[in-house]
Amino acid sequence: MKDHYFLSQPHQPFFVLGFVNALLSMFIFMLLFKGILISEILPRDYHAYSLLYLMFTPAFLAFIFTTYPRFSATPPIEKVVYLTILTPFVVGSLLVLLGITLFSTLMSMGMVITLIGHLLAVNILRKIYNATTMSDKHDLFWILIAMALGGLSHLLFVIGYLWAIPGLIGFAIQVGVYLYLFLLAFSVAQRMVPFFSHCTVERDPNLLKTMAILLAGRVVLETIHPHLSFIADFALMYLVGLHLISWNLPFPNPNPLLWILHLALFWVPIGFGIAGLSNVIAIFTQSNMLFLDIHLLVLGFVFTILIGFGTRVTLGHSGNAMVADRWTTILFYWTQVVVISRMMTSVITALGWNFLFWFDITITVWMVLFGIWASRFFGVLIFGKKLKG
Repeated sequence: MKDHYFLSQPHQPFFVLGFVNALLSMFIFMLLFKGILISEILPRDYHAYSLLYLMFTPAFLAFIFTTYPRFSATPPIEKVVYLTILTPFVVGSLLVLLGITLFSTLMSMGMVITLIGHLLAVNILRKIYNATTMSDKHDLFWILIAMALGGLSHLLFVIGYLWAIPGLIGFAIQVGVYLYLFLLAFSVAQRMVPFFSHCTVERDPNLLKTMAILLAGRVVLETIHPHLSFIADFALMYLVGLHLISWNLPFPNPNPLLWILHLALFWVPIGFGIAGLSNVIAIFTQSNMLFLDIHLLVLGFVFTILIGFGTRVTLGHSGNAMVADRWTTILFYWTQVVVISRMMTSVITALGWNFLFWFDITITVWMVLFGIWASRFFGVLIFGKKLKG
């Protein structure tokens, strides 16, 4: 098994793990939310943990472990190193999934083991950052900072869960979503999407620093009082929107492998704008938006760009043509069905209507997307399959 194609490049096992967890975690969340499955962990907390650290973290490590050495002009990460990181993620994921249905002790053990893998991954990136002789470390720095903040949020979540501190769990989720997941995805996207699009962009050296400050401010505001974060939401909408306009991305674009990435970026100002508006409405009406602000950003931007990057890396590193065929294009459109269906769930909840029907639709379209993506690309990742149009 040591020399199997599946383990020959870091993106292959990490993508498979992340996408398998995307299917299993969402299914278990549905059972918890409906009361079909009973566990000590709250459905909301399980939902956040499983997506942040069992699904998105392995999936983004798949991309970062491939590209970070290239960004830094250092040798590729050795197999023994990335397999050392993969092992605790696999074992931890399995124990968390078993613990949710069997014994809570298993879930606690799984969280701690996964956390160890996460911190080891941060340390690998730190060593690469320190080893590079490149003078321009700007993007490397912010990717490393975002990953480190992800490790911190993971640590805070585990402490909050083990010692039953709900406030700490909530804070960890806020840090995990905005200062980890979003900052990491945007740090990569602001470098790679203009490059893929052949756009000459005058880089603003203060963009990521300003964004990090505003994101930290958002977390603080939300901690002070729920929905007060609308102030930072509108500032982030303006900041990112202004830069996207100046980038002049060629959208709409006939190439699906490009327009899916452009679409994800456009969701950033749109998502922050709607988040700010929904938080203002929630303050004055006390309506329950069912975390619309978080979901629009995570699904509209992070999830959409993950599918775009994941597909591109899978094709480009397997000898397949860098072309989105009919099925791949349909999958790209389907990502937006996931986003819109989740937005409708929040709107229906805010109106006081029964949202369970839309909740089921959202879960279904999510699982359909990952199921079809897996059936299309797992053969490529595991066996090096050559796709036919």
